[in-house]
Amino acid sequence: MKILFAVESGSRAWGFPSKDSDYDVRFVYVNRIDWYLSIDQKRDVIEYPINDMLDFSGWDVKKALNLFAKSNPALLEWLRSPIVYADELTVSEELRKTGNEILSKKACIYHYLHMAKGNYKDYLQSQEVKIKKYFYVLRPILACMWIEKFQEIPPVLFDALLEMDGLDEQFLAEVNSLLIRKKQGDEFDLEPRKKILNDFIEEKIQFFEEYVKNINESNEMDIEALNALFRKTINETWE
Repeated sequence: MKILFAVESGSRAWGFPSKDSDYDVRFVYVNRIDWYLSIDQKRDVIEYPINDMLDFSGWDVKKALNLFAKSNPALLEWLRSPIVYADELTVSEELRKTGNEILSKKACIYHYLHMAKGNYKDYLQSQEVKIKKYFYVLRPILACMWIEKFQEIPPVLFDALLEMDGLDEQFLAEVNSLLIRKKQGDEFDLEPRKKILNDFIEEKIQFFEEYVKNINESNEMDIEALNALFRKTINETWE
């Protein structure tokens, strides 16, 4: 197989790694032609959790293109990661060009909303919480807000999401205070929960639960274009 592109995902790509953050390397690869011309079903994911610091995971290009057609948010983030380890450009350039054109806002908002609700329920309901978990709730909520406001794929960097107009100054001050601590490597233990952040989260979750139900979309991906890109990628890789 050959790796087409490989990037960093997770907190390092988002711009707020901790001192003990691991490296979440994500990649898309292409198998040899015979791999695709078989009647048996084969595993289309490669996973290598090497150690506590290195976690590698990748998708076969056919799987990736199918997920792209559905606006898979994880793949859309990989394509826009600020930390790129390798990039053959054949697939990635084409997908970056068309990502916003075929974006399913409904699918993406449902994804981020589910992430925010799950993390909020699991980590931020008690009187004392792990403060760093706020970032894992706030980031998907801000991504929802970006999609609503700009009708496009949200940026990967957390700092860029905070630049949206209309965010309350007290909210931003609280978030930036935590962000500075996290970037400095401050280890967050249990601390009293932040009312201003909890209120913001609950308000936005309630809003987007209703907002997403009313999204009507007509844009559809040209599957034949993805088929052509798939064949082109295989031919160019192994010619």
